[in-house]
Amino acid sequence: MSTPEPLSDQELDDLEELAHAATPGPWFVRFLDDDHAMNLVAVSTVPDNGASERWPRFDHQEIVAATLVQQPRYVDIADERWDENARFIAAARESVPRLVDEIRRLRHQLNATRRSTPERE
Repeated sequence: MSTPEPLSDQELDDLEELAHAATPGPWFVRFLDDDHAMNLVAVSTVPDNGASERWPRFDHQEIVAATLVQQPRYVDIADERWDENARFIAAARESVPRLVDEIRRLRHQLNATRRSTPERE
């Protein structure tokens, strides 16, 4: 496996801009169910309450994304990783900004170390 190129400052800026433009977090995985969206696995601004709510008992305006809408087959990935994909999307909302900040912090620390350490011959 080859080592990827380091993220450029512009790429970090772009990721940060995407995160700031998205719906505020945190995001949560919810398992919902109704006649129009059977077995809905969703990413939501509200935590799952374990009740597998059926519409209209959940507010569609809380749903950020769906990884499974089984009936009708709107969203139904072939590898069946609906729950895993939803957990990844929900986690990315908080993790991406933190990762961007951490990369910048480490780069700043590395640059400061390089400036304060004399070059070896």
